[in-house]
Amino acid sequence: FTSRAVGSPDAADTLSVREREVAERIARGYTNRQIADELFLSEKTVEKHVSRVIAKLGVSSRTEVAVRMERSKREGAAS
Repeated sequence: FTSRAVGSPDAADTLSVREREVAERIARGYTNRQIADELFLSEKTVEKHVSRVIAKLGVSSRTEVAVRMERSKREGAAS
């Protein structure tokens, strides 16, 4: 078992399945309301997931989440 450093390019691997679903929708530009509707969650639950995603990825904005998810996707395709 190797621990991923917060903020490292592969920190996205530490996200739970639900956090990854939320992060992917953030990367597509969804609002919290849109994410909540699509995943059948309350907006408050989405807010908590967004906060955890931001913390786990070591970023400070939704835009940075999108960049990190895109980088993770590219690196996953390359391996």
